[in-house]
Amino acid sequence: MIDLYTWSTPNGRKISIMLEECNLEYNLKPINITKDEQFNANFLEISPNNKIPAIVDHDNGVSMMESGAILMYLSEKTKTFLPNSNEERWRRDEWIMFQMASLGPMLGQVHHFVKFNAGKSIYAEERYSGEALRIYGVLEKRLNNSEYVAGNSYGIADISIWPWVSRFEWQKIDLKKFPKILEWYKKIASREAVIRGYDVPSTGAEIPIPYK
Repeated sequence: MIDLYTWSTPNGRKISIMLEECNLEYNLKPINITKDEQFNANFLEISPNNKIPAIVDHDNGVSMMESGAILMYLSEKTKTFLPNSNEERWRRDEWIMFQMASLGPMLGQVHHFVKFNAGKSIYAEERYSGEALRIYGVLEKRLNNSEYVAGNSYGIADISIWPWVSRFEWQKIDLKKFPKILEWYKKIASREAVIRGYDVPSTGAEIPIPYK
């Protein structure tokens, strides 16, 4: 059994979606980051960087933080979404690193300055909004040449990116301007495991669907 320490953020949703996709049972351990629960001593033993998500796998005693690493771990553990060749693995890892190093951090800054602190720094709003548009352009170009992010099959690269795109409203992104992303986004949003994993911890949250 796996303990999942999480909250309803893009990074948290990556892992709840993956657990649902893998049909793994898990114990939900909500960490309410709006109340600074991520700084509790017990949680810091599991996630020293005080970030969600984190897991403890009681099947083998493994404790892990960092959502990208957890996705790879769960894929290997369950033999789910495994690449069929080294080339496919490298391409998968490339796009997961793109999410971890570029897409996630830059869109997170858009959330901070545009969604929650509008008007406090016009420079920051313009800089990170510009970066968001650039990054969406990179993803759009990729999806022009590939059905899914890492190739022609759905996998953990998609799971790593999709929850961040689901906050397009916070980012003031019009997905109609990115038709391939919109098509990809809607296709993944219709998956039953994604629907279940999106609302974890359960608050009744529904996936935002533009241009129904």
